[in-house]
Amino acid sequence: MYTQTPRAARFVRAGIIGAALFSALTSCSISPTQREDRDPEAATGLSQKTEASSQQFMVSAANPYAAKAGSKILSKGGNAIDAAIAVQLVLNLVEPQSSGIGGGAFLLYWDQSKRELVTFDGRETAPGQADSNLFHQPNGEPMKWIEAVVGGKSVGVPGVLKMFEKAHQRYGTLPWATLFEDAIQLAEKGFTVSPRLEKLVAAGINPGLKRSGATRQYFFPNEQPIKAGKKLKNPMFADALRRIAEEGSAAFYGGSIAQNIVDKVNNDLDNPGQLTLEDLSSYEAKIRPPVCAPYRSYKICGMGPPSSGGLTVIQTMQILSYFDLPAMQPLSTESIHIITQAQRLAFADRNTYIADSDFVSVPVRAMLDPLYAKNRAQLINLDQDMGKAKPGHPAGVMSRSTARSPELPSTSHFSIVDKQGNGVSVTTSIEMAFGSSLMVDGFLLNNQLTDFSFAAEANGTSVANKVEPGKRPRSSMAPTMVFDKNGELVLLIGSPGGSRIINYVIETLVALLDWDLSIQDAINLPHFGNRNGATDLEKGSDLEGKKAALEMMNHTVNIRDLNSGLHGIKIGPEGNLTGGADPRREGLATGQ
Repeated sequence: MYTQTPRAARFVRAGIIGAALFSALTSCSISPTQREDRDPEAATGLSQKTEASSQQFMVSAANPYAAKAGSKILSKGGNAIDAAIAVQLVLNLVEPQSSGIGGGAFLLYWDQSKRELVTFDGRETAPGQADSNLFHQPNGEPMKWIEAVVGGKSVGVPGVLKMFEKAHQRYGTLPWATLFEDAIQLAEKGFTVSPRLEKLVAAGINPGLKRSGATRQYFFPNEQPIKAGKKLKNPMFADALRRIAEEGSAAFYGGSIAQNIVDKVNNDLDNPGQLTLEDLSSYEAKIRPPVCAPYRSYKICGMGPPSSGGLTVIQTMQILSYFDLPAMQPLSTESIHIITQAQRLAFADRNTYIADSDFVSVPVRAMLDPLYAKNRAQLINLDQDMGKAKPGHPAGVMSRSTARSPELPSTSHFSIVDKQGNGVSVTTSIEMAFGSSLMVDGFLLNNQLTDFSFAAEANGTSVANKVEPGKRPRSSMAPTMVFDKNGELVLLIGSPGGSRIINYVIETLVALLDWDLSIQDAINLPHFGNRNGATDLEKGSDLEGKKAALEMMNHTVNIRDLNSGLHGIKIGPEGNLTGGADPRREGLATGQ
């Protein structure tokens, strides 16, 4: 057993690291720093869910209405792209706090017949009139986040519909309008409010919900928050969807809906924005190259910039490949320590180098170089927390300043595999719970522009993720796919959670690829993580008992709610499908 083997001997004998590297790994440590932020969608406690299995197709999504809508499309002969559109539209209605057509998304699509992975970027863009002073006060100082988040100033040009339309034009099989039917019917006849939606409205986690007229009327009918178990109708949303179903995304990016969006954003009394009709009509969803790298016998692929999720997940996993995680017990103090140290190193690079690659040169290839990962791994001390990690120096990159941008964990993820073996992994968001709180035609607008750095420079050098006209703010969304040594798709996974998305996905990948857990058991695991600050352990879980041991290793430890929304599908060697849904949310994995 690994517990009977001294650390140095075990790692050297396993061939994971040599004696010289081991010596480097046991070098000095630095006192950590701590930064705590509030999770507005805190979990109410950990429960368990049962794994779903299927031989034909599978949908795993954050709400049963959405999962069943996707499954219905697949049973009609639609493919994964068709089902994804139906899932997103229903999520907009029944989980409005997390995503919708007023926001943005990233989509990974695996075309089984062509053996091709394509990634779609539907991230929001900054208005053409925005600049690095967008979130500055009259005295030149950056605004506080809470001052910027509610209202028109924080709204970026939505990208969800253009992204899905682009994907459907290229890969869809069923008619576009067919994919809107379930969402329209639910919006007209009403859906049953879930306990989670009631809780989030009643808790007042978004200070703008009671401020805006349309939003207040919808979520607080008769001045009372909506109640779980009651039917909620949204006829305005049904009407908007009907127009988009008939006319395509042009009905959203032009005409009365576009005008309503611009008016709502620019005429906001407290925090007006700078959106124009031209900003909407000129929006373009983009096809971008995926980021991929080997991990042991697998290949992990994700979304490239402007998302930092794929690159940071893969970079962390590459660092972890130099340690014998398969020999360690799941959630042992030792494994938690090593994983959080790798996360520190990857987050230090993320915060410095990653932004919209249309505006900033992102050293993707250099950051994923195996030798660079090995050099970063050498910085990990097996016995002590390293403290705040410094960014590395990927080959050919120019000096930049590190800056953090606030990212809130109100997002959604869904995974789909169809009968032909095509796969979709989508992470979709309006940023903070209920976004900017501005409601137009029955849907909420995002507040994604607050994902930019509020400061344009630090220490005299430029910040990569500063606001620029037409730029896409950096994201942590990390829709992920994993392929085996034969190039077969074996796993689809992703999560909401703000910048903690990265940690949730990493932990789940390790659980599946190194510890050989089932997909549901991997998702059920209590969470831990580090974003180059304190080490977080999930409140109410067995991991609370690891606090003392980690503190003995110089970790600064926070016990807190860690509300992921992991939804994934594992594909077996015979094509059998197993799906998992996060017990921290109300989702469902279903198929046939």
